[in-house]
Amino acid sequence: MRTFVCLVGVFFLMTLSLAAQERSTTDVFLGYSYIRAEPSTSAVPDFNIHGGSASLAYNPEFGRGWLGLVGDFGGYRAAKVGGVNVDSNLFTYMGGPQVYLRSFRRVTPFAHVLFGGAHSTGNALGITGSHNAFAMAPGGGLDFRLSRHLSLRAGPVEYLFTNFREATGGGREVQNNLRISSGFRWRF
Repeated sequence: MRTFVCLVGVFFLMTLSLAAQERSTTDVFLGYSYIRAEPSTSAVPDFNIHGGSASLAYNPEFGRGWLGLVGDFGGYRAAKVGGVNVDSNLFTYMGGPQVYLRSFRRVTPFAHVLFGGAHSTGNALGITGSHNAFAMAPGGGLDFRLSRHLSLRAGPVEYLFTNFREATGGGREVQNNLRISSGFRWRF
């Protein structure tokens, strides 16, 4: 896995020098995010987490602008899990390639695969303190162009994979979550 991440990083560093000679664009996204968390521990029910996300995408124009590199950051808060009050925060920080399908006039579909980490603080799932875990989010969505520089973004809808430890003394478990975001995208 580490070799794959290094190869992807080298590929994008090489494309940056090519893109310096072309006109490139940058996208900024700000929006609301909803996570349907599905813990692996059988005693803990699924629960909802609300928060916000922001992303920054660099889109070189070589290849007609169909490929970009995106960094995504999210912050979420959980107040109750199965009727039990918890005081927990979740932060995600991921990056990866994003592909645009520019064959439509006012709508631009996109898809991406993000890799990175997740950071949890507070008291959740029987674990107190601060913990880090691997995170991955493949998904996609639609950008509805409102003006030359502003779009309404529906999505991305993503499978959010995390592997936090869920029980005291237990090993890492896999959480298969759903993340849905929506907001506005500015293109420069």
